[in-house]
Amino acid sequence: MTEIAGKAAVVTGGGSGIGMGLAGELGRQGARVAVADIQIAKAEAVAAAIREAGGQAVALPCDVTERTSINAMRDAAIAALGPVQLVFANAGATSFTPLIEMSDADVDWIVQVNLMGVMNTTRAFLPGMIEAAGGHICATSSMAGLLPGWMPVHVPYSAAKMGIIGMMMNLAIELKPHGVFTTSYCPGGVASGMKANNGAYRPERFGGPEPVAEVQFSGTDKTHSSMAFYRPEDVAPIVLNAVRNNRPFVFDHAEQRRLFAETYVSVVEACYDDLDAWQAENGVPQGNPTGADLID
Repeated sequence: MTEIAGKAAVVTGGGSGIGMGLAGELGRQGARVAVADIQIAKAEAVAAAIREAGGQAVALPCDVTERTSINAMRDAAIAALGPVQLVFANAGATSFTPLIEMSDADVDWIVQVNLMGVMNTTRAFLPGMIEAAGGHICATSSMAGLLPGWMPVHVPYSAAKMGIIGMMMNLAIELKPHGVFTTSYCPGGVASGMKANNGAYRPERFGGPEPVAEVQFSGTDKTHSSMAFYRPEDVAPIVLNAVRNNRPFVFDHAEQRRLFAETYVSVVEACYDDLDAWQAENGVPQGNPTGADLID
């Protein structure tokens, strides 16, 4: 079990959407919360709401694509709240533009925020957790990461979010001896406002805000217009329950189990059937007698 009450927690992207919901629920459950966001005014509003409700919270500026910014945020969080044992690497950005129409800056922005932002945040806080022999990292992925074919026109986003899942699953093995756990949260439809807000915080080095708002994040796809979008405050308790129970994954739409089966059970099993049939006809390749070393 991972206790929530009495722990210091950090939430990146905590100024809005899912991060805001997580920060508020952490405060309600008795954690001391550092609300980290590239938009500091929004982080301050969330932290103020937690304090007004009787909790303890601070707002900290943070750009997850900049390691120096994350390290400064980490140091400030520890100074204000004590050693951090709960990290919610949640900051993200989305895209609804075909890959062929995206600029290099567009692609870099999506990958740097969604994948490297989680990597940077994780690396910043891991040494302290290992030293304390306990902690939990919950990274916000997406159902578009678990099921990359679920949402069209999402190529860099799906790649980055799927990378988060691989990162957390592999890291869990590495951290098991240290009492540190990982969870991948895969939202299946949350009214976060992320698409509409991307243009407000994209830094100049990634093209600045105007091209994002006008071009990259137009969001014309209607494939999932009938999907239920839950409120961040309603999914946050689900996420914290999974963290408390050290679950490797947490989802928020139970009906999407069918999509998982269609993606992996049907598709992957069919591919294995093809391999079995090919090997039955052509034989199994001879294994390398020297193991992984190449034969000249």
